Amino acid sequence: MNAGLEVTNEGKDRCMSPGLFEVLRKELRLRNYSHKTISAYSSSIRGLARYFRPRHPRELSSAEIRGYLLHLMDDEHVAASTINQILNALRFLYVELYKKPFILGEVPRPKKARQLPVVLSLEEVQQLFKVVGNPKHRCLLMVTYSGGLRVSEVVKMKREDIDETRMLIHIHKAKGQKDRYTLLGKATLVELKKYLAGCPVSEWVFPGERESGYLSAESAQKIFKSAARKAGIVKSVSIHCLRHSFATHLLESGVDLRYIQELLGHSSSRTTEIYTHVSKRVIGQIVNPIDKLYEV
Repeated sequence: MNAGLEVTNEGKDRCMSPGLFEVLRKELRLRNYSHKTISAYSSSIRGLARYFRPRHPRELSSAEIRGYLLHLMDDEHVAASTINQILNALRFLYVELYKKPFILGEVPRPKKARQLPVVLSLEEVQQLFKVVGNPKHRCLLMVTYSGGLRVSEVVKMKREDIDETRMLIHIHKAKGQKDRYTLLGKATLVELKKYLAGCPVSEWVFPGERESGYLSAESAQKIFKSAARKAGIVKSVSIHCLRHSFATHLLESGVDLRYIQELLGHSSSRTTEIYTHVSKRVIGQIVNPIDKLYEV
């Protein structure tokens, strides 16, 4: 199958033939990549093709790719994490599809800036739940926090995923196509039972407006933002901070990092270790020298 480059007479943005993207999609699906990753890889490769059109990506050297990445960082101000994602997409294109294992060998990966997660205090989390009057919205936030869930995980949660006997939530095909169990929480179960008892029957715990569909991640984000404003939280937060807060509060209560890693579904313990940098249990034990001077 010819995955060639196409430039229309009208100069439109269709810079690559549909063939390449169909081949790319099939190859990614065969390796069980998620739809989100497939979309991201396609977008990354499309951007490369547009930049170098009408030349075909197979003709590019590592120096040219390096120049393209520098353009994205210096001129377009693309974040290092996005650059690394683009590199992953290009590596797949050249190594897996074009069988050119060395074309990206000289292209370095930019170092990510380490950003510490924003964490809410227990009091702030409690206030967040308190100001939400809608039972569905309150349950959504409580489940997100008590399970340390990603927003994509909580909106896709089904009723059958709630294991009331073991007090666990079963997460299916999360990031990296991994299944895992995480905590449910007694208080969360009480609220869930009350909420679900008054809901129309649906396979989804949090159904959306579309029939047989689940709540969108965007809607969940809006629910959280609204609750944060009502709770008077001035930190720059998103619904993902509930996951960070869950992990940090577990660490502060003495739970081993290895268990927190399993609950969050992290592949590497290094990812989980970031919570040691924001834990009050760790930082709070340090005595500030100024307090010794003034004996506060």
